Amino acid sequence: MAKTLLQQLESVQNAIDAVLSSQSYKMDGRELTRADLDVLYSREDRLEAKINRYGPDYIPGQNVSPRRGIVIKKAVYK
Repeated sequence: MAKTLLQQLESVQNAIDAVLSSQSYKMDGRELTRADLDVLYSREDRLEAKINRYGPDYIPGQNVSPRRGIVIKKAVYK
């Protein structure tokens, strides 16, 4: 299921919190390294800008409106 911009932002912020608490850890002999903070902060900034532009409930790819500059002509029935 596609996520709204707000849900995506919350996921990114949760990932940031997880990285800040511990960048990597070992479990059952395997090591996990979390995402890069710079990438997460960049994604957070982009999502905040999109929320300001489209609103928090916008779902990319599903809430599609005509592109700017395109003129839609009325259909003429004969």
